[in-house]
Amino acid sequence: MLPVQFGTTEHFLTEYVNFFVVDFDTAYHAILGRLALAKFMAVPHYVYLLLKIPTEKGVLTLRANVSTTYDCEREGLSITKALDLSARIQDCITNSNKVPVEEKEIPTQEPPRSTTKSKEMKEVELIISDRRKTARIGAHLNPK
Repeated sequence: MLPVQFGTTEHFLTEYVNFFVVDFDTAYHAILGRLALAKFMAVPHYVYLLLKIPTEKGVLTLRANVSTTYDCEREGLSITKALDLSARIQDCITNSNKVPVEEKEIPTQEPPRSTTKSKEMKEVELIISDRRKTARIGAHLNPK
């Protein structure tokens, strides 16, 4: 529990707020949740980057710095992209460990192909070791 104070020496409001300390990357030093905002009876205006808090001396208006807000948002997006990428890489590694070892082997030699009819056309097996499944590749094939 820490005291949190908003305002200036002439016009301020202080309340004690419970903070949860967590170890993760973020662009912010502290995040005030709904309970903290309710304790201050604060009204956030997200579009105008304002926070209005009623006090005994009147409404206390806090303005955010647009440049700092933009930098925090950009940093937060880059952190999110990095975390998303690392999660996808981990999924890929986990899935690759499920594949049997014999299926992971890369053939060292290309499987033999059917005989070549001419230099301009090749007959290629579509399924390895099944000569019934072939396709002809060439520049001057008959459309029939």
